[in-house]
Amino acid sequence: MMKKLTYQLTIDAPAEHVFKTMLAKETYKQWTSAFNPTSDFEGSWEKGEKIYFVGMNEKGEKEGMVARIAENIPNQYLSIQHYGILDNGQEVTEGPAVESWAGAFENYSFIDLGNQTTVKVDVDTNEEYIDYFEQAWPDALKRLKEICETP
Repeated sequence: MMKKLTYQLTIDAPAEHVFKTMLAKETYKQWTSAFNPTSDFEGSWEKGEKIYFVGMNEKGEKEGMVARIAENIPNQYLSIQHYGILDNGQEVTEGPAVESWAGAFENYSFIDLGNQTTVKVDVDTNEEYIDYFEQAWPDALKRLKEICETP
């Protein structure tokens, strides 16, 4: 059964800057290193497009998540729907490895406070990942804040 976890943090930067920093290739890799030191993405942030969230596992093999961008309203809202995994470069979209969480959403709201932005993240997850996310998400958002606030 899915649970929704919510995290939020206020960043001293305008929403446009936070949004662009979050999604830009180099800075994305920096803030998401909280989840995996080799974290990266392949694909497009455009609505309807497929995107892979990838990293290397302990064996040096590329693995990750297969998702589509459900919504992208620049500087306001981004919705990602996860529907599979990458295992040794192969997409797996059905079966036991994905059925407990397939269809999970990861939604980002950017609340514009003028020169500040509150980033709110809503993540669907199963029991297995709650403890991991409770540590990784606050760390990732703290990294995003540091990157956005560094001139």
